[in-house]
Amino acid sequence: DCRGGSRTAPTDVIKHKPLGRLIGAFKTVSTKQINIIRNISGVPVWQRNYYEHIIRNEDELNRIRQYIIENPFRWEDDPENPKNINR
Repeated sequence: DCRGGSRTAPTDVIKHKPLGRLIGAFKTVSTKQINIIRNISGVPVWQRNYYEHIIRNEDELNRIRQYIIENPFRWEDDPENPKNINR
């Protein structure tokens, strides 16, 4: 039989994973690599949580940029800084 027919092309279904899982995987892989370079093991590199936020306009983007620029200067007083454990 030479009649044409239709068939559905086999395609893989892309499964979307939560952002938290992606960030967790990034933190795990990068921590392992950093600790290999530092020749130590099991030492945390990242703070525990993250903050996800949709940037909706230019003002918000600029505010977040400013936060990123200024944030390292606040590390000395940050409660996550290991030097501040006994404070």
